[in-house]
Parts: sequence; structure tokens; C-alpha cells
Amino acid sequence: MSAHATRRSLIRGITAATAVASLTTGLAACGGNSDAATTTGNAKSGEVVVGRVSNGAATQTAIKVSEVKSISAELPDSVKKSGKLVIGEGALPAGFPPLAYVGSDQKTLTGSEPDLARLLAAVFGLKPDIKNSTWENMFVGIDSGKVDVALSNITDTEERKKKYEFASYRQDNLAFIVPKKSTWNFDGNYENLAGRTIAVGSGTNQEKILLEWQSKLAKEGKKVTVKHFQDSTSTFLALNSGKIDASFGPNPGFAYHNRQTAGTPSATRTAGTYSGAGAGLQGLIAATAKKDSGLAEPLAHAIDYLIENGQYAQWLKAYDLSDEAVAKSEVNPPGLPLDNS
Repeated sequence: MSAHATRRSLIRGITAATAVASLTTGLAACGGNSDAATTTGNAKSGEVVVGRVSNGAATQTAIKVSEVKSISAELPDSVKKSGKLVIGEGALPAGFPPLAYVGSDQKTLTGSEPDLARLLAAVFGLKPDIKNSTWENMFVGIDSGKVDVALSNITDTEERKKKYEFASYRQDNLAFIVPKKSTWNFDGNYENLAGRTIAVGSGTNQEKILLEWQSKLAKEGKKVTVKHFQDSTSTFLALNSGKIDASFGPNPGFAYHNRQTAGTPSATRTAGTYSGAGAGLQGLIAATAKKDSGLAEPLAHAIDYLIENGQYAQWLKAYDLSDEAVAKSEVNPPGLPLDNS
């Protein structure tokens, strides 16, 4: 994987969400070594409690799920014999709510990604062993065989397919966030932005998309004003004061901000989403394993089982991410092309 590819996906999937999280006090930061915060979150056999110790990022929900032997039988022998599914998270040092961060008990790695890992481990009848590390070291863990699969908001790209195999589980979406009282919505057409002032992070994938729209509008004699702020606090102050109409960034981070500000004078809402891969392709977030590991297909079957039996919808709803649902898991679906990965 190129450094460019890593940086762009890191910006899209993690950095902006981390910035949003900085607005909220009381969240513990991830700490310790890569083996820290590995508790399972299981209340009892056959049940996974998602959103546990989430500190307001999710609605705590007990989800019933047990081993499906026809699916666990598909796992490589080495994984079956180990009795555990080793899952990589790239949430050090600060975490990125609502996707992955240390919870209110100061030790449990919580968030939508670790909770999905626990659900998948339950389908396999395995103990979830979650290894938290930096983004770069998460991939080192996959490469070295110390990690079976990573679930850490990883975008499926053609560049990454050179080394990894994928089972998709969530749409990779960007979003527009507006004050809750705003009546404006993004309808998927860039012309909808004419006359608006939009904030976006510098050097991000969403900035690239927004500047392309700005250029198209200029050719039509229309204008969208693009603003940049040094941090998320400044961005949301500008949003609340009416200096900007909306901010454009990763959907999960905005979903988290909406939940954290609900019922306050600065309440926000999502005004529309857009594929992180652009107009021609729906970007996908995928469970990521070493190429030819034999894990992608059983992972996809486990995800499909959760979709078909309702646990998947419960998991997404708990984290306000229902708008990123997929109809089924795909093994190695088309990913971001090499010139945009």
C-alpha cells in the first residue's frame, strides 16, 4: 500500500472523526500497549451488549447471537484451533468515536467497530481478542499473522487488494452536517450547493470532492464558498453562529456529534450523505485480512447471517449509523481505483 493511500484513508476514516470527538469532554483516550482494552463485552453466553460503556456514543443494546456451526466450519483450521478471533483496531493514540475508543470504564475498547468484532466472533463461536494499536501497526499485525482480521473503518481499495482480502460491512459515506433548525438538505446533486458556504478539512478526500463541485459550479456561473478552519471546535462555532451553512466530512463522526449535541442550543443534524468514493462508485468499509488467508468468505457469510437475522440492523441503529447499511457483504468488491485510493 502506498503512503498516499494510507494517508487518504486515514484522513477520511479516522482523523476527521477524531477531531469531532475533541468537542466532547469525559471520553477517555486510548492508552497502553497493543494488547490493552480487550474485554469482550459479553453479558452472558449467546449475547453481545453493544454500546456498553460507550459514554453516550450509542444506545446500549443486548443482541442475541450464538455460534453458527455451518459458518464456523469454513474458518481456516489455525483459527478454529486457536479458539479465538484476533481482531485488529487502529485506534491509538486518541481513538475516534463512535467507531473505536476506550470507554467510560477506562479500559474497555468500545465503539461500533469493536462491537461488530464481538458479534462476528460470536457467530464463529470464538472468543474475541481485540488488539488495539496505531493505524500503521494494525496493518503490520495483519502482515505478520498476529492479527486475523482488522475492523477499523478500513476502506476497500484496489491498492490494498494487492496485499489484503475484504468482506464489506458498511458504506463509506461522507455527510453534510447543519444546525438542526436548518431547512437545507443535500440532494446528491452538486448544483444543490449553489449559494452556500461549506466548511471542509484541508487535504482531505472530502475537500477534493467539494473543490471539484466548486469548479463545476463556476463553469455554470454559480458559486459555492469553501471555508477552512483550524480545528473542529472553530468549525462548529462557525456553524452555530451562521457563518457557514454546513460542514462536509465523514458521516460517522457527524452522527456522533448529532447525538452529543441533541437537546442543546447547538444541536445538529445530518443533511445528506455522499459516497466517499465519489459519484461513480459506492465506497465500502470492509473487514480486512491477509490476502489468501481464507478468512474473507467466512467473514462475509457471518456478516450476511447478522444482516439476515436482524442483529446487524440493531448494531447500526445503536450507533446512529443505519444510513450506512449494506444489503449484503461482498468479498473483494470493486474498491477505490488506483488513481484515487
